[in-house]
Amino acid sequence: MGVHDFEVVTADGSLQSLGDFSGKTLLIVNVASKCGLTPQYEGLQALYGEFQERGLEILGFPCNQFGGQEPGTDEEIQEFCSTNFNVTFPVFGKLEVNGSSAAPLFVHLRSEAPGDFGPGNGFLYEHVKNSRPEAIGTDEVKWNFTKFLVDTDGKVLRRYEPTTTPEQIREDLDGLLPAA
Repeated sequence: MGVHDFEVVTADGSLQSLGDFSGKTLLIVNVASKCGLTPQYEGLQALYGEFQERGLEILGFPCNQFGGQEPGTDEEIQEFCSTNFNVTFPVFGKLEVNGSSAAPLFVHLRSEAPGDFGPGNGFLYEHVKNSRPEAIGTDEVKWNFTKFLVDTDGKVLRRYEPTTTPEQIREDLDGLLPAA
């Protein structure tokens, strides 16, 4: 099973097959509007602008599981992304990434790329260690703006923890995507 085998809910409530993105390199990100990392939207949009023509799709998935930092409706989230960051990549319907109600896509992403979240994640490691100690050492998504890189066949290649900025991913994308 690969990422292309999943369906997700769009912001308007319809279902979309991730098979529609077959042949594209994907960067799948759980996002939030009221997080200290929310400015990463700007970097994600810059990556999208730079690499979309070379086959990159960024897929944003709002999640309210971390400090209630995505309280809005799907409509409000779309408006926020457009107005504040000129986001043009798809931002889907709000979902859960951990726990018994986690979206199957994120269960798969987590199992394929459990992550390497440790003290090197600085302030965020300390925050998660204090607020969600049960998450340390598990495959759970630790916070907003965790990113998963998926190849053109739907295979999960890598997980980037929230403190990895979009700019730090640029070199990986440049090496993975076909030349312009």
